[in-house]
Amino acid sequence: MNIIEIISQRTGRKSSHVAALCRLLFEESATIPFVSRYRKEATGGMDEVTIGDIAAMYRALTELEKRKVTVCEAIAGAGALTDQLKARIEACTDPKELEDLYLPYRPKRRTRAAAARQKGLEPLAAMIMKGADPERAASRFTGDKVTTEEEALAGASDIIAEWVAENVRIRGSVRRIFSTKGSVTAKVVSGKEQEGAKYSDYFDFSEPLKRIPAHRLLALMRAADEGVIKMGIQVDDAEISDTITRTFAPGMRQPAAAFVDAAVRDGYKRLLRPSIENETIAEAKERADGESIRVFGENLRQLLLSPPLGACRVLAIDPGFRTGCKVVCLDSDGSLLHNQTVYPHPPQNEREKTMSTLRSLIERYKCEAVAVGDGTAGRETERMIKEMRLPEGIRVFMVSEDGASVYSASAVAREEFPDHDVTVRGSVSIGRRLIDPLSELVKIEPKSIGVGQYQHDVDQAKLKESLDSVVASCVNNVGVDLNTASRHLLRYVSGIGESLAAAIVDYRAQNGPFKSRRQLRQVPRLGAKAFEQCAGFMRIPGADNPLDNSAVHPESYPVVERMAHDLGVDTASLVADKTLQARIVPQNYVTDKIGMPTIGDIMAELAKPGRDPRDKIEAFEFADGLRSIDDLAEGMEVPGIVTNITAFGAFVDIGVKQDGLVHISQLADRYISDPSTVVRLHQHVTVRILSVDKARGRIQLKKI
Repeated sequence: MNIIEIISQRTGRKSSHVAALCRLLFEESATIPFVSRYRKEATGGMDEVTIGDIAAMYRALTELEKRKVTVCEAIAGAGALTDQLKARIEACTDPKELEDLYLPYRPKRRTRAAAARQKGLEPLAAMIMKGADPERAASRFTGDKVTTEEEALAGASDIIAEWVAENVRIRGSVRRIFSTKGSVTAKVVSGKEQEGAKYSDYFDFSEPLKRIPAHRLLALMRAADEGVIKMGIQVDDAEISDTITRTFAPGMRQPAAAFVDAAVRDGYKRLLRPSIENETIAEAKERADGESIRVFGENLRQLLLSPPLGACRVLAIDPGFRTGCKVVCLDSDGSLLHNQTVYPHPPQNEREKTMSTLRSLIERYKCEAVAVGDGTAGRETERMIKEMRLPEGIRVFMVSEDGASVYSASAVAREEFPDHDVTVRGSVSIGRRLIDPLSELVKIEPKSIGVGQYQHDVDQAKLKESLDSVVASCVNNVGVDLNTASRHLLRYVSGIGESLAAAIVDYRAQNGPFKSRRQLRQVPRLGAKAFEQCAGFMRIPGADNPLDNSAVHPESYPVVERMAHDLGVDTASLVADKTLQARIVPQNYVTDKIGMPTIGDIMAELAKPGRDPRDKIEAFEFADGLRSIDDLAEGMEVPGIVTNITAFGAFVDIGVKQDGLVHISQLADRYISDPSTVVRLHQHVTVRILSVDKARGRIQLKKI
């Protein structure tokens, strides 16, 4: 099996590009962000998603090849490996088909068929399959081990049933029927109606498997795991059994036909159906996991790439009622300058005192913005801040608190603020999220940030791998300031990791700020390979060479220097002068190693060196007069912020504690299959209230 050719056929990509990509990833240990950004000529310009898909495909096919070797060795060890079987195994490209081929030879626990074989009844089963009269043939197999004809026939039936269940062609056919025609069904377990009331929608449920959305399947499986419902796959069992008989024993005459038909039905019901049903459910779960992880990853990407306010002094507030509001003042780099607690809300109601205190803090620490956490008492605190007479130019922002409590209690937070409690750490995190969401959120385990659905129900290893990949993609897409980035941020840079991130921070602490990218080579254990992978994603504002603050890779500096030389200027002058850049003829710099994709990237970077790809931040205000769900009425049109995106719609905060749901059908005036194509996380939207269920705390919305 030629893995490269198979991937090429499946993806429609040139085999030369696939081969180059796999060599870069699996032989040269290049990272996906590096390959996507700096090796476009080799891969044909594949993006990160395509590269990730091909990498996963390559790993799966490589594992399949290893499994084939194991299977062949096992079958050969049993003395059953024929040339024909070996050829079928070697040509196999489907893991399920490979396991089907191996199934008859796999070591088993003691089965009824195995017991019948030990009694010498396999020849009887073979005779019946050739059309022999079962009862007449059975009389020849009675003796010490088999005392009656009935026992002999039962054993032969068990052997035929196992042949049916292990037949590769039959298994493939039944598998296809289950996946294309099967329906997921559920029934409530008797006595669980009250305990499992939240799953009442699934007490008597049926939906075609091929149409059931991921979130619904995962909800069903959670209900089943909790013992509230029994779920399964419904198919036409009688039709399947008839089809198997026609396939397995075509044209057989009576009385052998009736015997074999009964054995087939037994084999299907007792052995084949449970096996394929479990396999189908597991496969559906895997697909649902994949879709849920994809949605979670996209939400996380949008959150990490939220617009930063940038370097400025911030007063940040973690709101609360009874325990007060925790206030911190941060320097422009996020350093903690001051902290205290104020009590503007019930039961203390020290509103005027609080406002006076906050005005004083803003003046003393020259704060340029106010960040208010969006949790408990957040809306009330925001209103109070806006009622204050703030100095001109100071903006107020509501900031998501998702994951802040996780950070507050983490080892990272304790290391940063060993002398402060969790409340202070949480407020600092809120303020830093306003300054630079990406730099702060990388300190939190991605699945704890709270922008997914059913994250505890999906494959945890795959979830972690996917989310870590998303974080790395975002960090490398934005780039990091080499002289200010924490080790938590640096570890996600291409080619770095935990130990090198710590080494970079230690070197910086001992030697002062980096003055050039080349200086990275002086960091202990940071060799040529790591430098190649990471250098293009590091930024050094104010460096002597302006390219050190750009996404131009050091390996391409000579190209830019040639451009500058041809124009009779130095590199700094070229970077600073768009008129000079317009005179460059890109085709003149194409070589056998550097093509137009790289030249195009260089030209784009010269135009905007070190440009942050994230949007500009905008302040947001909820509608006046809305305090709780009781203030809502159908038909109202109000502003809101998208707080979560799922496969079935988007949740929007309109300022009344409970988020409303914009169902996917209400997101646009056209059919859409993916909500993320029309909304993004933290997007400011206007919605119309369709319905309000005060008893259940549910708000249905329409995006307008």
